[in-house]
Amino acid sequence: MKCFLKLNAVACVYALLILIPFELMANVYRISRLANWDIEKVNLFTELIWMLDIIGGTILLFLLTRKWFDGRNVKYWTTILWIPYLMLFIYIIASLFPITYGGDVPTPATGFIIMGGLIMYPFYILVLNFVETLSNVQQTENR
Repeated sequence: MKCFLKLNAVACVYALLILIPFELMANVYRISRLANWDIEKVNLFTELIWMLDIIGGTILLFLLTRKWFDGRNVKYWTTILWIPYLMLFIYIIASLFPITYGGDVPTPATGFIIMGGLIMYPFYILVLNFVETLSNVQQTENR
């Protein structure tokens, strides 16, 4: 049961890792309007958050996977398991913060970028889990 909860917790973190940049990217006009910032400042803020999210999230998930799964192959289920959590988070955000002003609608190019990211994200998770497995194997061989 503990492994099941840990697996779902890691999948939830994977979903949050991709949700934050996508929501920032889709809400550039809303952030600009509500914060009274120009678009360039919002884009710079979004890029900074993207970098922190990617670097920090990768390190966090690598260490969390190493600590909680300790060489078990159950971690590969996170490649699929993050999808329901992402859908749930997007539904909650869309319900709590609907677009009421027409100028806040993201451009169609944003949707293409998000679709590309969603296609590539499972491969990122697989590579991260595979690298963790390789590092775990190398540690046991060196002992």
